[in-house]
Amino acid sequence: MILELMTDLFANHWLYLLISCLAAYLISSISTSIIVTSLVMHKDIRKQGSGNAGFTNVLRTVGKGPAIITFVGDFLKGVISVLIPYFLTFGWDSIELQQERQILMYLAGLFAVLGHMFPVYYRFKGGKGVVTTASVMLMTDWRVLVIALIIFGIFFAVTKTISKCSLLCAGTYPFVSAGVRLLDATASFPTLAPVSHTSPFLIGCVFGITFVLGLTIIIKHKDNIKRILNGTEKKIISKK
Repeated sequence: MILELMTDLFANHWLYLLISCLAAYLISSISTSIIVTSLVMHKDIRKQGSGNAGFTNVLRTVGKGPAIITFVGDFLKGVISVLIPYFLTFGWDSIELQQERQILMYLAGLFAVLGHMFPVYYRFKGGKGVVTTASVMLMTDWRVLVIALIIFGIFFAVTKTISKCSLLCAGTYPFVSAGVRLLDATASFPTLAPVSHTSPFLIGCVFGITFVLGLTIIIKHKDNIKRILNGTEKKIISKK
């Protein structure tokens, strides 16, 4: 069955796969932070503060208003990207097609984050993908987002450092995603499952895609990791 699903997805539905991933990448390559900062400060956010084209850097260097706009824009990237394969495959009602639809949605989410990180319109220098990943979690399996927010909230209350919380959520993302799908397979939460049937193939694909996504986020935080190890990483709320 696993071989049949893979063959069907890549051989018979390759056009859906191409459209979903390419559209997600191109849409998410539009950098909200760069646009907002250029309009407000007439400067490139990538040359301000930490140099990251994302929500946290905009909050620190530009202000709350532009940061909120950046957050909304980055969040909508994941929402729109995952909705593309969702509507493209509307009517796929068999068990096999439902699982393939889920995989397409996860892949679109992955390419949405890659587009945000490596935007083709801005010489492939973008943000770190945390906010966009949160929206991908919402659209693919809202339960994972709830768990991630709980982890983030508890850890942020202790550390007051967004990068540490983001790294923890990125590292646990594939395990939480596969875990809730495994619970679906055991019929622990049948009414909450995104699909009516969860197979080992789907669980494996979900784990693999989210693992790549989480690992990419961790790699993009390499400078933050260095500062954390050196004890120089800034907190979002300083004593001053």
